[in-house]
Amino acid sequence: MVIEQKPKQAVAEQAVDLKSICRGIEQEMREINQQRTTFALEQINQDLKVCLPLMDFPDQQHLLELSAQMYQNFLKVERTAQQQTAFDQYAFDLAQHPTIQQSHFEQFALRDQYLLKHKGQAYVDLYDAGEGQLVYRRNPQYLARIFAPYLPDAERIFIENLAEQNMQRPIRDGGLTIDAQEVVRRALFWEDYVKNYPDSSYIRDARYLDQVYRMFLFKGTLNTPVSDSYEAEYAIQPSVWYEIEKLAKLEQSRLADQARKFRSFVQMSPQERRNRIPVSLTAQEQNNERANTLALKQLSHYLDLPLNGLSPTRDCFSDAVCMPYQNN
Repeated sequence: MVIEQKPKQAVAEQAVDLKSICRGIEQEMREINQQRTTFALEQINQDLKVCLPLMDFPDQQHLLELSAQMYQNFLKVERTAQQQTAFDQYAFDLAQHPTIQQSHFEQFALRDQYLLKHKGQAYVDLYDAGEGQLVYRRNPQYLARIFAPYLPDAERIFIENLAEQNMQRPIRDGGLTIDAQEVVRRALFWEDYVKNYPDSSYIRDARYLDQVYRMFLFKGTLNTPVSDSYEAEYAIQPSVWYEIEKLAKLEQSRLADQARKFRSFVQMSPQERRNRIPVSLTAQEQNNERANTLALKQLSHYLDLPLNGLSPTRDCFSDAVCMPYQNN
């Protein structure tokens, strides 16, 4: 049997075509704006799948960062005051009734009408950002599917896991949206990631996520505190205590060490805490009406947890990478 060979000229032309596509892809990404269609995005994303395997890591990173700006430009909507009111009402109605069929569609800005009709295409997502705000975003799975397969292991694993985690944002309106078991699962993942990939280009963000999930586990949040007093086992959320008891049995884990110290902290009397963990409250902290302000500060020192909450400048819960908050 004779196998027909592709002519050498055809192979050469195909290679030239690929080089041409890949040379022009950055400019195409920069030209995406709020007038373009999801079809244009999908074409670029297909070209990225072709070009990314041919690039070195710095060039891949450059396009990954550029893709964030590309989607921000695509999802930008300029609204009149009346159109903003109509969209805000839609957000409110959707929060109350998730299956609502939108009425008064014609009151929306034309770009809103287009994006709502095409959400789910080209990784366009409508996202509950809390406090009654609906915003468009790039679905976290975008980077996991378009970029991650072609990146080094450290970056691929970071993106794939953060994408999966942020399909369910962990915090909204000051409260946790995930249960204690999931908090522990994520906390253990980020502890292992920091340990296994110290040279990752995302190591700074991984360390931040490692700290945040420890904080969620042992302190909770403003609207979902782990405890009001930390003065006995029964004063701890039962689901949290159950997970901490399980954690305390693990070996070779900093999180497990903290779980064991947490149990010791809960067993201390207030006087013993004052003796063993000498901390003082600032004037601002003394004016805080929360009853557990002192206990939280003592716990933070005892377990070496961050005193402050979430970063006011960096968002690690909306996408598959951490990004600066946008000024809207």
